[in-house]
Amino acid sequence: MLTPGRYLGLADDEDDFDFKERFYKLKAEFEEQLQEEKRLNALIAENLAKVKVEG
Repeated sequence: MLTPGRYLGLADDEDDFDFKERFYKLKAEFEEQLQEEKRLNALIAENLAKVKVEG
């Protein structure tokens, strides 16, 4: 028989992972990143407006 569980044992299903807590933490981090994206996009647009191309 070549099943890994026979030789390695089974994974422990019990852990202290709190999905709800982790989800809200990641959501808050994502929302912060979205705000930073808006700030950086505005800064880029402002700087691009300053560039003058002569042709």
